[in-house]
Amino acid sequence: MNITGTHIHYYFLCRRKLWLFATGINMEHTSDLVYEGKLIHETSYPQRSEKYEEIEIEGIKIDFYDAKNKIIHETKKSDKVEIAHEWQLKYYIYVLLKNGVEGVTGILEYPALRKTDKIVLSSPDIEEIETIKQKITEIINSEICPVATHQKICNKCSYHDFCWSAEF
Repeated sequence: MNITGTHIHYYFLCRRKLWLFATGINMEHTSDLVYEGKLIHETSYPQRSEKYEEIEIEGIKIDFYDAKNKIIHETKKSDKVEIAHEWQLKYYIYVLLKNGVEGVTGILEYPALRKTDKIVLSSPDIEEIETIKQKITEIINSEICPVATHQKICNKCSYHDFCWSAEF
């Protein structure tokens, strides 16, 4: 199984969400916040689709890749889970590197916040990604769903009712 950017993102957010998603339980389609994020992604930089390439490789999908300058542009709604965004973008750079595309960097863009962060992949990051991939594989191959651990982000998560229905 290919590990996707979503797997990496969920690994940093919630191991339970990662396991549920990987086993085919997908709640994102019911989330207004996910829909809002897609709208921001689609409307913030309308000229991008003509200017940059979309790349799909090894299970990842990069919406905006500037091949000339070797820059991945990743647009997000909020920086509340910035560490997950950073590692997702580092993973995209890693996959391109593993496929022979060297010198790629990334830009995390938060249009609503008027904020951008440059992301680079270091040698220690590559080692960490290898470890993360192993841990993700262990989690998604487990027959037991990880226990729910209440976090700040749970209240806005599309899996909230699934995880916490017994709490109501």
